[in-house]
Order: sequence, then structure tokens, then C-alpha cells
Amino acid sequence: MVAGRQDQEENKRNPKNSKMKKAKCKICRRAKTKLFLKGDKCTSPKCPMVVKPYAPGVQGKRTKGFLSEYGVQLRETQKLRQWYNLKEGSLKKYVRNVLTKRGKVEDAQSLLIQNLEKRLDNVVYRLGFAVSRIEARQLVTHGHFLINGKKNNIPSCSVKNGDVISLKESSKKRKIFQEAIAKLSKSQLPGWLKLDIKKLEGTVMGDPSLGDVTIPVEISSIFEFYSR
Repeated sequence: MVAGRQDQEENKRNPKNSKMKKAKCKICRRAKTKLFLKGDKCTSPKCPMVVKPYAPGVQGKRTKGFLSEYGVQLRETQKLRQWYNLKEGSLKKYVRNVLTKRGKVEDAQSLLIQNLEKRLDNVVYRLGFAVSRIEARQLVTHGHFLINGKKNNIPSCSVKNGDVISLKESSKKRKIFQEAIAKLSKSQLPGWLKLDIKKLEGTVMGDPSLGDVTIPVEISSIFEFYSR
């Protein structure tokens, strides 16, 4: 209830912020799947995907959903981009880099997911320090995290096996991190990450694979889209 009142007060002070939050929900409704863009709200009964399980707009309920092959590929590309909170140009670089290695690697799809999962902003989110990748990107940009003891404020920075990601000492008392710390013991970590709650630091134990990550996206369609 308190959080709800705070959101309402914030929206009154900043109407633009309210519109942006609603826009994120429309992205999921248009994609017809949850992309978890708003943290805890996405798992609550108030999630618009639960309340309004159809595309936004006047025609939303009447849309049959037929898409051409190109339309399907475009939709899958947009879903992956929103999932990892990337700009179109950034995702394009990731995909085309993997496509150049096709035939040289055992599994190109797993390689793409591995590269995306090992972005610093995604690792911060996976460790439980942020409720969404959007929030994780902001926190990294503001310089709250260290890699192997050195400050790093580049969300796209790729972490390596053995790297230690920790919260800056001066940031630990901030309210946003105090709230996150209270939830860390309940968070489920992927197998390739390890978290030391007492030290508030995570370690990259290995490489994520496609089987370790549940993403509502058909990666082959994305490869086809960028192969045009």
C-alpha cells in the first residue's frame, strides 16, 4: 500500500514518468508475452498482461494476430531487444558478430545468449541488486558497482569467468540497495553466478548457455532477420 501511494505521488509530480511506465506495459501486451520490464509488478496480479491479455489500442481485442514471415522475425527481434534493454543498433552488432562465427562455433544461438547475459547490467540484475534490467543499467551508469575492485560504469561491459562484481562501499547504505539486500536470500541465481550476501559481491563461475536461460524468443528468427 505504501509503495502504491508513493508511485501515485511520483506520477502526480511527473506525469511523463507515469506515461513511460504505461508504455512499458504496452510493449509486453503488444509482444503477447511478459518481458519483465517493471520488476515486481510483472509478477503481481495487477500486471497489465494479466488484466488485459490482448494488444493495446482500440483494435486490440479484435486483432487476429496474423503476421508475415518478416513480421514474425521483426517481432522476435524486438522482444529480445526489449528483454535485454538494448537499442536496435546494439543488438544488431551482437547478432552480426555471432553470425560471422557461424560454422566456427558449436552453437551460435548459445553464443549470442552468452554474450548478452554477460553484460554487466544483466549480471547486476541476475544477482538481484536491481528489480529490472532497466534499473540495473541506471545503477551501473551511476557508478555503484565494481569489477575486481575497480569502478566500472559501462552497462555493456562484458564480464569474464572469475570476475567479482561488488557493490561500492559508499552505495551500500542507499535505500534502493537496502531494499534489494533484504530480498537477496530469496532470489534464485543462475548456475553460472555465485553470490556472497555478507560481502555483497557476486562471482562469475562459468558461461551461461541457452539451456540456463528461459527467454520467450525464437533466436533462429532473429538470425534470419539480420541475415537479410
